[in-house]
Amino acid sequence: MIVTQQYKDEAPSVAAFGASDNVKSSIGNNVMNTLTTTNQVVTMSSIDFLNNIINPARESAGEKPVRPADFHARVNDEIDDILNYENFVVGKTGHKTHYTTLTMEQMTLVGMRESKAVRRSVLEKLKSLEKPSIDPMVALNDPAFLRDALISYTEKVIHLEHQVEEMKPDVDALNRIAKAEGSLCVTDAAKQLQVKPKSLFDLMSHSKWIYRRLGTAWIGYQDKIQQGLLEHKVTVVKSSTGEDKQVSQVRVTAKGLSKLAKLLSVEVAA
Repeated sequence: MIVTQQYKDEAPSVAAFGASDNVKSSIGNNVMNTLTTTNQVVTMSSIDFLNNIINPARESAGEKPVRPADFHARVNDEIDDILNYENFVVGKTGHKTHYTTLTMEQMTLVGMRESKAVRRSVLEKLKSLEKPSIDPMVALNDPAFLRDALISYTEKVIHLEHQVEEMKPDVDALNRIAKAEGSLCVTDAAKQLQVKPKSLFDLMSHSKWIYRRLGTAWIGYQDKIQQGLLEHKVTVVKSSTGEDKQVSQVRVTAKGLSKLAKLLSVEVAA
């Protein structure tokens, strides 16, 4: 069989599963013949194998792509069987590139000649091609498939319900904190959250809750104050000279404590 067409950026896709039928497909302006497969045997054209699997894997590994002529020389050297090169594609310059049909075993043998990084990628791609596709309409009429799907779904629901039950005490605790009144200094807030004060200061500074100028106390960002997450408390203390001195201290509200608890849980998960 002769296939004559424009040889564009992508070679004709010729991997297939299923019965012994010739299937015509279309990609863009290209029309190609999908090769015949029998008894779930996967085959692919050598040019498609080169352009869609080998060369992309080489480029990802930082290696130069292989020219079709050089690649087919490797194929002939590796495969002992007599290969049919009657089919060809025609490039933009009118040059004909002949290709053959390769089985999964033959593609694996050719792929094993590549470097370790390329070989791993090629074998993973070939393995994915071997996975049979599931016809959803056939599956829905299969009692065994429906039973397995129902069992799997039920197990997932039960697992999620257990997770919700396990999280309920923590959620209730956060809700109680959020509804509480008053505020805490950052050090006391760290004790409530069971983290080191320095860790909480670092988190709040990195998350733009608080900042400080050289030689000054921590100051809350205005947006966090407006959101009710922080507040400033001014107290009067005696200075070293005995004079009264006003000192401003940033404090975490109950709402802010609840928010910080969630931020800490996300940070731990990350």
